[in-house]
Order: sequence, then structure tokens, then C-alpha cells
Amino acid sequence: MSKAVNMLSILWLLKTGKRMTAQQLAEELEINIRTVYRYIDALCASGVPIISDAGHNGGYSLLHEFTKAPLFFDVDEQKALIHAASFASEAGYPFTEVLHGAVTKLKKYTNPEQLDYINRHETGFDVIQPPANAELKSLLQEIEESVAEGLTLLMEYRKGIESTPQPRSIDPYGLIYWKGNWYVIAYCHLRLEMRSFRVNRIVSISRTGVEFDRPADFSARSFFLNGLLPDLDQPEQLISIQIEGHAHALDDLCQHWLFGHALTRRSENHAFFMIDEQSINTYVPYYLLPYGRAIKILEPLFLKERMVTVTSELVKHYQNL
Repeated sequence: MSKAVNMLSILWLLKTGKRMTAQQLAEELEINIRTVYRYIDALCASGVPIISDAGHNGGYSLLHEFTKAPLFFDVDEQKALIHAASFASEAGYPFTEVLHGAVTKLKKYTNPEQLDYINRHETGFDVIQPPANAELKSLLQEIEESVAEGLTLLMEYRKGIESTPQPRSIDPYGLIYWKGNWYVIAYCHLRLEMRSFRVNRIVSISRTGVEFDRPADFSARSFFLNGLLPDLDQPEQLISIQIEGHAHALDDLCQHWLFGHALTRRSENHAFFMIDEQSINTYVPYYLLPYGRAIKILEPLFLKERMVTVTSELVKHYQNL
């Protein structure tokens, strides 16, 4: 069963009012006792008042008032959950069937007035994403559960489209959805460091039976973004870019995930950015190319030269077709 199902099962077992030990919960749910401890900690962190009593007759129980409190959402919370489900489904959320089941259950047990309100706000609310790759579903489910359970995985990973898959042993710390693609952030036992891996390049994956402890203060989101964005705390490693252009073009450019983060100063027809040299030499020219003559690069000189090289190579490519 998934993490969410097991946590809900623990909650319902404790809502019976009976005190249960971690060992009893583990046997009831057929999971590892260490996993029970992690789930109890997660429930406590989310605000569930679980009481832990030590001693011979000790165990876990719920605060009495909590066992009598019904779980309910107001209409705006229900609307928000259904809207969020639309985003998750379009992004290729790997537990979509369970999500749809939860939405169906939500609608089933709400009153007629609330259901009418939800349906009216659901109508006309759509999310359009690039088509999700249905083949990734089982991979994403396995990775998500292994992140939650702290299980080491063995995968066959292809670095490039044409490369031969290579075995990698990883400790998955988190899943990231970024610009239409899923990434697993993991400690790589081959490279002995943290790495990000594109899930659509994983050919196969399996559990090794080995467990690991994820660092409590680790953020997969921060690790991933730090590898993409320039570090503004180290300005000596960054190069100033000055771009002149039409206001509408600069407005659009400043909303880009990279340039928006690197923006240091802006006027109506000028924008100043601080970006690292490697990015300028690699993908920055390709981001600027679609703006054509709507923008003009004033500095640095080598970025203008790089734009000339990229454009010339593109012209040659189509001339040779």
C-alpha cells in the first residue's frame, strides 16, 4: 500500500480508542516497524494529536477530543482540492486513479448545495500541459514509494538518447516535476554524490532490499534549483548581461525562469542580468534567439559572438538539408 493509505490506516486504527504499540501497528499493516515510526512522526508534524505512553502497557493513542472530531472541508477547500487535482492529473501524477477516487468520494458525501457550488466552479476551469507520458506511471510510483520508505533502488539509466543504459544504485531523496519532465533527486553510489536523473531516461528499476536514512534537512527542490539558477550570493562568478529592446519583449524575457531570477535592474527598454559564464556559452543564446530583432545584446561581447555562431550553424544546417 502507498504511504498515504498506510498513514490513514494508522489514523483509523487509533481512532478506535485502543492504545497500540508500534509493533502491533506494523503487524496489522504488514510494514516495517521503522516505517511505522516515520509515519507517526509525519502524522504528528501534520497536527494529529498522537499521545505516546511509555512502559509495560504503553503505546500510541489519540487525544480523546480528536477521536470525536469529524473530518470535513468547507466549500472553498473542496473547490481548491478539485482544482489542484486538475493540475496534478495534467502533470502526469502517478496516482491519478486514487486522486480521482478521492474527488468522487468528496462529491459523493457533500451536501447538494455544496455539490452545486463545486460543479459550477469546476466548469470552465481547465489546465493544459504537454501530454503526460503514461509509460512513466509505474516508475514514478516505485520511486515515490521508495523515497517515502527510504529504500535503495537499482536502475538501468540512459544518459542520452543514443547511449547504452548503465546500472546505477541510488538512494532516492525526492521527486521533482519541472517544465513538463519528472526528475528523481538521489544519492548516486557510482559517483558518490547527489545527482538529478530524468525519469524518462530510466529503462528499468528495482528495489535492492537495502534501506537508507534521508537527511532530515535535505530539500530536493533547493538542490535542483541550485543546479539551474545562478548563485546571486557569489557575484564574482557571474557576468553582467545588458539587453536593449522593445518593452513587450523585455517583459516576456523577464518572466523566463532563468532571466527572471537573474534580473538585477530594469527600465522600460533596458534590462540587466547576472548569469554565469557556462550558461551564457551553452543555453542562453538559444533562449534569446526567438526574440529576433525585438532585442539587442549590448554586453558582453562574447555573448553577441556566441549568438552569431549559433545563428550561423542553424543557417548551415538548413542549407545542407
